[in-house]
Amino acid sequence: MAKDNLITAVVAGKDGKIFELEGYAAAGMAADNFTSLSTGNTIDMPHGGEFMLLPDRRPVVFNMKTNELETLKENPYAPGEPVFPVAAFNSPGYVISHVSAYRERQTAKHLPLFSYGAVGWHKGGFRTAVILVDSEKRQDLRLMPLEKVIAGVRAMKKKMPQNRLCGHIENCALKYGCPAAKNFFLGRYEAPLPTSKSCNAACIGCISLQKETGIKNSQERISFTPSPEEISEIALEHIRKVKRSVVSFGQGCEGDPLLAAHVIEPAIKLIRLKTGSGTINMNTNGSMPEIMERLFDAGLDSIRISMNSVRKECYDAYFRPKGYVFSDVIKSIDRALERKIFVSINYLNCPGFTDSSEEQAALFSFLKKHPVNFIQWRNLNFDPLRYWKIMSGAASISEATGIKKMLSIIRNKFPDLKHGYFNPPKEKF
Repeated sequence: MAKDNLITAVVAGKDGKIFELEGYAAAGMAADNFTSLSTGNTIDMPHGGEFMLLPDRRPVVFNMKTNELETLKENPYAPGEPVFPVAAFNSPGYVISHVSAYRERQTAKHLPLFSYGAVGWHKGGFRTAVILVDSEKRQDLRLMPLEKVIAGVRAMKKKMPQNRLCGHIENCALKYGCPAAKNFFLGRYEAPLPTSKSCNAACIGCISLQKETGIKNSQERISFTPSPEEISEIALEHIRKVKRSVVSFGQGCEGDPLLAAHVIEPAIKLIRLKTGSGTINMNTNGSMPEIMERLFDAGLDSIRISMNSVRKECYDAYFRPKGYVFSDVIKSIDRALERKIFVSINYLNCPGFTDSSEEQAALFSFLKKHPVNFIQWRNLNFDPLRYWKIMSGAASISEATGIKKMLSIIRNKFPDLKHGYFNPPKEKF
């Protein structure tokens, strides 16, 4: 690779300031493989991405003088000064192809629940190792000015003062900055309908509940079960206001919505009693096929099934199901397809695992047997080194081919399969 095409490594000092290291190229990793980053495998960092300093870890960079990878114990230009790896938490719509390259110190603790994309510097700007999978502006922060969100919150509080679900979504928008919650108050795209207090899985990367794991959950789970009337009031408000609207059960601030079917089923019926417009979607683990069928009967339009793998061993290692088995998930997918329900897979991507030869072969076989409509490529929010260790303990993982190449192969093998990031409205089915 021509050195002119390599992008410069960036690191952070103990004060958190990011700076580039001349003479060193940025590197990315995927499981045991380290790769130098170039203009060919990175793009200009998309708007809305954030930088993270990785404590108790050492950067891995490519020394352009020796043509070798090097683990930095200190700043090569200021001996004695510590340096830390920098990672990018990229904007929605982009899937990472390489993780920030680093090695852990012995004292390293579990990283928070984010994805850690590789990043570098080139000609006056940051570049990240990502691939665009969805260009829709649904969660573009530039289109979500805080003053308009607050105005929307005030209007909704006045319109539905007794609706507890509205208050919960307000907290999500203003405290946690949830883009889906903001979109409800802005009257655009997709509105969330969080409902379930409990879950029948104990996902290692659950962002709303972590017990005695040493990992901090990203947000608090909903603490009550809204009534069918509260749910339908939110949904109808959004559907009536927004063209090609989507309303979705199954959010990051709740458990699995199938466990709240006793309120969701009548809520869907209330919605459909008033309007046939709008797309009613459910993001779920798909663990209860019989209950799922009742929701289809009530008027559910689409489902999105979360999976990190279509291999049972790897699925179980991540989701840790309680009271259901992997075959129940497959049964739900098949029943939905038989009913002509639009089926998406919420595919949790981690370079080095997702694009391994075993995972690719399993996915190709799965897609032939279960021709889902859509794959939503999502970045796995979990400590990558610990994830690779867990997955390699669950099943065999060999060398990866690369996320970009994997996407190209899938598109060629399954030309009718759609790819993206967001739940589509039924007008796009």
